[in-house]
Amino acid sequence: MMRHDDLVYSRAGGQDRLADLYLPEGAGPHPVILFLHGGGWRFGDRRLAPDLGRFFADKGFAMVSIDYRLSDEAKFPAAVIDVKTAIRWIRSVAGTYALNPRAIGLWGSSAGAHLGALAALSGAAFRSDEWAGFPDDVQAVADGYGPTDFLQIDGHQNPDALPGNDPESARLPPPGPSADSGSMESRFIGAPINEAPEVVARANPAAYATAGACPFLILHGDCDAHVPQHQSRLLFRALAEKGAEAEFLGIHGLGHGFLNRNDLDDGGPHRMERRLSSDPDAANEVEAEIFETIRAFFARTLG
Repeated sequence: MMRHDDLVYSRAGGQDRLADLYLPEGAGPHPVILFLHGGGWRFGDRRLAPDLGRFFADKGFAMVSIDYRLSDEAKFPAAVIDVKTAIRWIRSVAGTYALNPRAIGLWGSSAGAHLGALAALSGAAFRSDEWAGFPDDVQAVADGYGPTDFLQIDGHQNPDALPGNDPESARLPPPGPSADSGSMESRFIGAPINEAPEVVARANPAAYATAGACPFLILHGDCDAHVPQHQSRLLFRALAEKGAEAEFLGIHGLGHGFLNRNDLDDGGPHRMERRLSSDPDAANEVEAEIFETIRAFFARTLG
């Protein structure tokens, strides 16, 4: 595996926006997964991720992780514009790094998952002029516990959810109401969410669901005290109702932030509730390792 750090993918806002690239061995062209970190749109950077080289580049995927503009610097839709710019940049350097421009997936956790879903579904919206000669469509999305409809978070919040064995969740501060003016969601859109429903609607990935959406894998723990699992169910249902391909995995005993853990699958498979968009009302209980499930999804959808 070869790593290229601090590559400039954008000059949005007059500053270098950086990406790290992890290349697998072999001649390529390699399928690409763009990883989008979490942090409530306010914190984190491209290094807030599991071991992308170990878990994915060593398995044949080119991995890209980016910094995007955070909410203290720029409000919605700046961050999703950055994601779409990064997709076009990846295509612009595909020849240089032996990347497959027709096989690009997005994988995000929490806020990054929200941005990935929004970038994948929103079509011609939220575009800058950078790398304008390249398209920004993607072929697959893995969405890890991303918010969907900010106005429905508080009504389904379960602050007493207790993950059975999830140290990542235990490190997070208790969540506050999303309706507060200082909440992550309100900071992201630049106004209290209850006072800007039209902006919240524009930031809702489910509102852009179409039958032509790329395949989605949606993962969410059932002990998430920060983003209720209901948020992922909303996105899954929206995709299913449009006839798009989507899979929902409700993971028992996990809370928020588990995709940052390198030891996530060390204890063996996790129990999950599995639903498919072809029959969204039918649920099956399965056991699987999470990183292997994500790898298999991208292997199938990106080739």
